[in-house]
Formats: sequence, structure tokens, C-alpha cells
Amino acid sequence: MSGRELIIEGARQNNLKNITIRLPHNKVIAITGVSGSGKSSLAFDTIFAEGQWRFIESLSTYARLFLEKLDRPDVDAIHNIRPAIALEQKNPVKGSRSTVGTLTEIYDLLRILYSRVAIAHCPNCSKEIRKWDTSQIVSELLEKYRNEKAIIVFETEESIKTLKQRGFHRLWINGEVKEINDFSLEPPYEVVLDRLVISDEPRLSDSIEMAWKEGKEKLKVIIFRQTIDNTQETIKDASSPYSLSRPEKSETLRGHLLPLVYSSKNSCDDCNIELPEPSPILFSFNHPICACPECKGFGNVLIYDEDIIVPDKDLSLSEGAIEMWESPSVRWWKDQMIKGAKKSGIDVNKPYNELTREERNIVFKGNEHFYGINAFFEELESKRYKLHVRVFLSRYRSPITCPKCGGKRLCEYALSYKIEGIDIAELSSMSVSSMLQWFKALQLSPMQREISKEAVRQIILKLQFLEQVGLDYLTLNRQAKTLSGGEYQRVNLSNQLSSALTGTLYVLDEPTIGLHPRDTRRIAEIMKELCSMGNTIIVVEHDKDIISISDWVVEMGPGGGHLGGEVIFSGKMEEFLKTDTLTARFIRGEETEKRTGMVTHSPTRPFTHQIALYGASGNNLKNVNLKIPLNALTVVTGVSGSGKSSLIVETLYLAIARHFRIESDHPLPYKNISGLEKIRGIRLIDQTPIGKTPRSNPLTYLKIFDPIRKLFSEQVEAKAHGYTPGFFSFNVPGGRCETCKGEGYQKMEMYFFEDIFVRCEDCKGKRYSKEALRVTYKGKNISDVLEMTVDEASEFFSEIHEISSKFALMKDIGLGYLKLGQPATTLSGGEAQRLKICAELDTRGTQSPSRKSILYILDEPTVGLHHNDVLKFIRIIRRLIESGNTVVIIEHNLDVISQADWVIDMGPEGGDKGGNIIFEGTPKELQNIEYSYTGKYLKGASSL
Repeated sequence: MSGRELIIEGARQNNLKNITIRLPHNKVIAITGVSGSGKSSLAFDTIFAEGQWRFIESLSTYARLFLEKLDRPDVDAIHNIRPAIALEQKNPVKGSRSTVGTLTEIYDLLRILYSRVAIAHCPNCSKEIRKWDTSQIVSELLEKYRNEKAIIVFETEESIKTLKQRGFHRLWINGEVKEINDFSLEPPYEVVLDRLVISDEPRLSDSIEMAWKEGKEKLKVIIFRQTIDNTQETIKDASSPYSLSRPEKSETLRGHLLPLVYSSKNSCDDCNIELPEPSPILFSFNHPICACPECKGFGNVLIYDEDIIVPDKDLSLSEGAIEMWESPSVRWWKDQMIKGAKKSGIDVNKPYNELTREERNIVFKGNEHFYGINAFFEELESKRYKLHVRVFLSRYRSPITCPKCGGKRLCEYALSYKIEGIDIAELSSMSVSSMLQWFKALQLSPMQREISKEAVRQIILKLQFLEQVGLDYLTLNRQAKTLSGGEYQRVNLSNQLSSALTGTLYVLDEPTIGLHPRDTRRIAEIMKELCSMGNTIIVVEHDKDIISISDWVVEMGPGGGHLGGEVIFSGKMEEFLKTDTLTARFIRGEETEKRTGMVTHSPTRPFTHQIALYGASGNNLKNVNLKIPLNALTVVTGVSGSGKSSLIVETLYLAIARHFRIESDHPLPYKNISGLEKIRGIRLIDQTPIGKTPRSNPLTYLKIFDPIRKLFSEQVEAKAHGYTPGFFSFNVPGGRCETCKGEGYQKMEMYFFEDIFVRCEDCKGKRYSKEALRVTYKGKNISDVLEMTVDEASEFFSEIHEISSKFALMKDIGLGYLKLGQPATTLSGGEAQRLKICAELDTRGTQSPSRKSILYILDEPTVGLHHNDVLKFIRIIRRLIESGNTVVIIEHNLDVISQADWVIDMGPEGGDKGGNIIFEGTPKELQNIEYSYTGKYLKGASSL
């Protein structure tokens, strides 16, 4: 048995059909096939799961008490498996503290760099602050002020008597040297230690050392360039550096004085501000002392939002402009406000948007006649210990940039340390490409360069890896939770590059998600680079370019669900191209329109109505004007980071959502929007999960479970025992398993790790009691139905139109392989998104075209789809449009772009070089645009 091969024997996980396969190590292996064919079952649920299991076996007995209950993959044997790392397309980050910088550990390196070489600046006057030692002081004085006259002064709290006893007889008071003869002076005193010409290095060094010691590592040197008037002694009279003859009268310095303050601490003498010593912890926004005291390190604060509190400003106060006060339980607040407003001279029948700013302020703040909106919230704030109160308050708050730190997250002291005039927050706000250029041009002193060279080297290396994976447009301060699944996966991929591991098995899930075809080659290069380091790369992928560069190809199939689970090809790339599989034909470019039945779409009618958005300027958008034709399919394209999501999701969707009173965040800045009277609603169909626990599944989400439960309650066995449809619900007591409360799994809290779900030991994951499982329909019990795939259930319930019609929708959109009871927590983002499309088609997609349109926005809906399934998806989208709706899709897939009625191409590049609409028109017209990357790739696509 060769150690050069990974050998899997008898794999039966999920729909795998007892497959045996050999895969070469140190190669790039692409696993492809139609949706549901068993790709993830082989790559993740079998190979990676076994690698993880063997890791678990190496842990302590205590740790295994929690983890051994996890199911091992259903496989006879796996030989020569390496330590495995999975890079999936899911973003598990939910909190707001994690950023791209912390994920990649670049921010940690920046903290080290700033603690070592950053220069302090006074937060008040912005003057540069420097720490000194005596040798540095002497060197600077000799270099800059040689042969100048000077007085060396230190500050002390000692009494006048003590100073005179120690031989100090002069003070520096208001620009004059005065004899110590006034015992009424209050400390602290500035004591004159020496007067000299800066030329004698030994004397200068001795005086500086003495003053440094007496002043507790702080002293002042007053430089003056003219004579001392009315003095009986000259500087030369001072024969000792420490003891000076007593003058008979005061000495007044005439001419220009230049006071120089030197300290071993980071302090500004002018503003009397002392900065803390720089350390990596000072630059951590997660540390309670170093974070901004206002926003606690989040960068934003929550405020009560007038736009949410008064959603319809065309209403008057009496008509219910303050919507939350329309509830009977809080109606008193409205009544007292109406009475008080009348006494205050406010017209309660005037539309809210016609009230003056002063009148609106009174409504919020109240006065002697009534309690305002602020008082209402203050009253509720005192009851925040109640969950429903916290939920209520959260509905009316929106985040705004922290007014104290400006969104920088750190306290003012941390922001006072700068490198070349840039603080750590400003550096983190740069794009990866801009920061990389900044570091390459960074000028440091020889000493600074020596103490920071390793940190700078690692920072540049990590930035280059991020650029290499196509994330050069990201900023380090971007919240990790806002990354798409594809972006999160590529961030992790860059981390693996920088870790330089060898002898590792990497399992990747569609790493090209979210990438423009132009950027796909970068991922291919990275996989080859990881492979050259002695690693094995297994990638689940549909992308033509990634499959083409692979050393070994495995195609699963032939169909999805129960029709899949077989290896229909496994071998070298050159052999794969000779086969007649669906994917091989696609790679060779033979999957023509005739073969697939697709016809390149062209608009058959002019667009009569549109939605127009003007002046979008958020993120990298550059005053963009956008026009979306109604009752049509618009595809928004562009390279990664060009501004697609900023324009469509964060501006257009949020602006329209606010118009239709959909609870949402503030849209990015824009000037105006028109055409909303032509639509009756908006839906964002994204890849967020359809449920957060195993209790949710496709049946419950699409409301198919209700008629199925009713069907089981009508069976003879059920009627004999009086079972109702509710008895077959796993959400309420009755026929469900009470050990797991009908979930089939039990949640185990891992405290420091992500919670895990383990199969219930009583019902073995079936969710139901023995009594419920005795009731059958056509030989199947309720648990058997939940284990069916959509394809199987469609045939099983074919005689019941209410049920089978919904399964037909799921099959049409490429979800025929899904199990009906598959927990929502296990669905991919693409599967969740397509289920949402099914729900829309079922409930809203069949209205008459004459009715107002619903605007649907989809973000990369073809994620996880094989080329053959993409064509099915396009047909479904056409059904939505033919029913009178409007669809806007953010997409890189060339098949989808080619079928659009209208294409909007963003660019020309990503990040700061993007943010413009560089083309609007039909797919045919786009092919002729030479400066468009999308047009270039579209021109060569076989679908056109």
C-alpha cells in the first residue's frame, strides 16, 4: 500500500454508494458533479471528517468526553490520511469585534510595529513628543545648538531652604534668572543648575546628567543668542558646573529665548499631558482601557433613530406619526403629548415633515406641558432587565459612527502614536493594495528598521497573500461578519499561505465564489503554490478554469440525491477531457445551446418604466446614478470590490426597504430615488440561513409540513388513537421525542468553542416517539418522509397536488437532492437562497403581470450550482419575471449574464479604483466594450 495515495474504501456517508477511490497526494484534486451528487459528502463529510476524528483521538480524555459522541463517517477504511484543514464557504463570525485585520493577524503585527517605532504626538496640540535619555540630549544640543548660550533648569518640589542648603541659589522665573531670597514662593520651582556655552562636551554631559537626576528624568534647556544685561557675572564666572556665585541682583535675559523640554516620558510640557508607554495592548480596541470610552471599541454607537420612530413623515402627530404610540398599552403617551403640544403652540394636524426643527426637538425632548419621546425611552431603559423591553428598544435604534473616536475604535492616547503622520486606525482603513504600497515606501531610521524588520516583513507577506487571493480591495478595519462566505474562505486561504504548512490535506469548498473570471487564475496559482509546498488540495468546484488546472479530477453523479453518490470518473485531467461526462463536455466547450435547450435571451420590448437612484456615494461609489428597468432581469457585474454590493444591497435595497417600512439599516449616502410608485415591495433573497437550529428544515420553511401532518392524522391508526395534525409536529409535546424535544439532535455547549449538535440517543435522530412512528402512509412513517429527498417525495406524493406542486418547484430550481428534514444548520448559503426563491414563487410569483412589480434582489444565487443546474435556475428566474416581477442579480456567472435583459458593469477595478458604472446595456453590446473585463470574458463564452 503506497503512502503516496489517499485510499478511501467503502464510503457510504449520506448518498455515497459504497464507493472506493484512490487519490494521489501532493496534487490538486477537483471534485465536481451536479448539485447533490455527493461531492461534499465525499470531500467534507468523509475525508475531512475522518481527518478531524483522528485529531480528536489525540486530545485528552476530558476533551473527548464532549467530542466522542460525534458521528464518524460511514466508511470501511481510510488509509494514509493527512492532518486535514477545511476551508468552507460559510462565514461563522457573528460578533462585531472581529475584523479582517484580526482574522489575518495583520492587526496584531501592526500593534507590535506601532509599539516599537511609532512617534507620540500630543492629542491636544499635535506637537511631536519624543522620549529622551541623557546621551540623546547631549548629542542633539551639540548638533543643533553648538556655541549657543544656554541655561540648564530642572523642576523640583523641594523647599527653598533645602535648595539653598544644597548649593542651589538661582531660580528661573518668568524668563528671568532670580536669586533665591523669596521664601513665600510656592513649589514647584524651576532651579537653575548651570549656565554655559554649548561647546564643552564633558561639562555639558555632567550638567545634563545632574539635572536629569534632580528633575526625575525631566529637564529644560533655555537657549538664548544675545547678552545678559545688568549682571555682575558672566557665564564664564561660573567656574563650577554645580555651584554658582550669588549675584547681588536679578539677571534678565535679553533677546530670543528658545526653551527645550526633555523628558524620559511621552509627555507634552505645553499641554501638561502625559501619554502612556506604547505597548501592543495600547492599540487593542478589545481592551477596556485602550478602547474608545464612548463606543467601547465598536466604532459606532446606537442612537434612537427619528426615521424609525416616525416612519411616515407625511402623517401628523394626531394621525399617528409616532407609530409606536398607536398601541393601546402606550396610548397614554400619545394623548398627553397631543394635549401638551397644543399648549405649546404646535399644530398637531400638520404633517410631521412640515414641522420646524425647533418643534420636532420639543416633540422629542418635551417641555413643561408634556413628556417627549426621549422621556418615553428613558422610562423603558429603566426596565431593560426585561427581555421584551430590550427587544422593543432595539427596533428603534440605529448605529452611527462614534462621535468621539470617529469610528477608529481606540482611545485618544492610542491614536496619538503615529508613523509618518498616520495612526494605526488610519492605516487600517486603507485597502490592502494601498497599505502594501505604503509599507513598501516606508522610510525608517536604521534603529527603527532593525527593531521592526520582522514585523514589517510579515505584514508585507500577509498583504501580498491577500492581494494574491483577490482581496486587494478589502480594508483591515472591515468587520469580519460582513464578509461573504467566499471572501471569508479566501481570507482563510491567505492565512494558510502565510503559515507555510507542509504535509497537510486542504479541503476547499468553491474558493472562486464571489470572484470575477479575471481573478480566478489567482486562486489557481495559490492552490498550485500550496501543492508545491508538499500539501494535498481537494477542491469541490464547478468553475471551468479551476477544474482545468487540476492534476486529478473526480466527477460524482450521475444525478443528484439518490441518483448520485457514485464515482463516474476518477483520473488525470488529460484522461478526463476524453470522457463524455456532463462536466467534461462543459470543459471542452461542447455544452452548446442546442444540447442544453437554452436560447440566448434578447429583450423583445422596450423598457417603459424604471427605478432611478441618483448620487450614490457610499464606500467606494463615486456619485453613481443607477437605472433599473422594471419587469426585466438586470444583472450587475464587475470585478471583486468594484462596488456591486455597495450599490445594489447597501444603497438601493436599504433605500427602498426604508420606503416600504421594512426594518433595516441605514442606506449608504445617496441624493434621490424615483419610480418607487411602480413597485409594491422589495425582497432581498440572500444566503443567510433559513433557520438557526436543527428544528428548522425545508418542509417547515416552505410550509409543506402542514398538509403532510394532516395527511398522517387522517390514517386509520391515527384516528383510532385520536391523533391530530399537531401530534405529528416536532415543535410541541405529543408525538415527538421528549428527550431531544423533537430536534433529533441535542445541543452541547462547548464554551470556548462553537456549540455542536449530536444525535439523540433515544430516538436515534428520528425526532418522534414509537407511538407516532407506528402511523404510516403508503408504508412510510412520518420520520421516513423526513428522510426522503425532494425527488423521492415528489413521486411519493404525486397524487396530492397541494404537496407535489411545491416539490416540483424545488426540483425545477435544482434542489431535488435535498432531504425534506435536512436541518437548516447544514444547508449551504446557496441552498438556503434557492429555498427562499421557491417560497417567493409559491406565494407571490404567480400574480398577474398587470399588477405592480415586486423587486427581487439576489446576490450570487448560482453559488454551488453545476453548469447544468444554472440553466434550470435561469428558467425559474424567467418565471418570476413573466409573472410581472423585476429581478436584479449580482453575479459573475457568464451563463446568467448572457441571459440578462440588461447588464450593469461596475469598475473598472476594485477598491479605490472602482465605484463607477462603466457600462449599461444588453449582453450583446457588452461584448464589444474593450475596457470591460466582463465583456472580454463574455465574448469568449460558449453560451453566446
